[in-house]
Amino acid sequence: MELVILLFIAIFVLSYRYNTGDNVYKFFADTVSNFYNTYAPYSYKEVKEKTKELGQNYTAKDYAMQVLLLGGAAAIITYMYFYSIPIMIIYIVITILFIPYLSFLRTQRIYSEYVFEQIQIYTTNVIMEFNTTQSFVKSLEGVRDSGILQDPVLRDVKQMIQMSYDNGTIDQSIEFFDAAYPYYMVKNMHQLFLQITKEGARDSGEALELMSMDIDALVEGVYRDRMDRQNFHKKFLVFGGALFLLVLAMQLLLGIDKYKTLLKRWYVKLILHLVIIINCYFLITGEKYYNEDVGVE
Repeated sequence: MELVILLFIAIFVLSYRYNTGDNVYKFFADTVSNFYNTYAPYSYKEVKEKTKELGQNYTAKDYAMQVLLLGGAAAIITYMYFYSIPIMIIYIVITILFIPYLSFLRTQRIYSEYVFEQIQIYTTNVIMEFNTTQSFVKSLEGVRDSGILQDPVLRDVKQMIQMSYDNGTIDQSIEFFDAAYPYYMVKNMHQLFLQITKEGARDSGEALELMSMDIDALVEGVYRDRMDRQNFHKKFLVFGGALFLLVLAMQLLLGIDKYKTLLKRWYVKLILHLVIIINCYFLITGEKYYNEDVGVE
């Protein structure tokens, strides 16, 4: 009977994670995306420096708090599961080793949000400049000289201008920028400018106005998605933490002494380890999903 209860807990954790609706399904499906590869060639060093420049980097105090909170949670949960100090210490060490990875995910999210804001500035201002200059390259130069853009987007805009003059066409420069920043608003805007440039449209004002409205709608959708992620993230962490307490409920039903007797069986310990590993895996996956890039395809 006791083994059946333990198996039920393990099956419940797995089945819940795979059958809780569209949000969780998307949550798992999206884990295959890789933020770092999206923003290559930018190194993590540059990302971290930009986060520090924005004043949102982790300080030594922040790391110490993470160690105390996560290490303390790991200590309480694992001791409650196994009543073994050596096992508890092992889990504490493993948990602390994951803190730099969690910091990495947070840093990538902050950088992603920053780049998205820069891309929003880039698209809207290029359209405004084009209404005056009627030239894509001149529009880029106007945005470059306005002082409203910052690196890395500013650096890549300068590269676009140089490539346009070197090649005598905007095609290669647009391909370069689209590859570096795979946002819908960037691709759609560049496609419109290619069409205007090659077809020699006489009146592009209406098309550009519609493009500006599309960009506004895309930006609104991205910010709405960010709020949805934040709400889902809070609920996910609360429920993920609650799943760890299922074994405590079983102990209350069986009694502590009987539970400790069960712990002497190797397969019982194996099931408990699996419950912890499975739940931790999906909690970490949740953090990755929450910190994924903003506004990218």
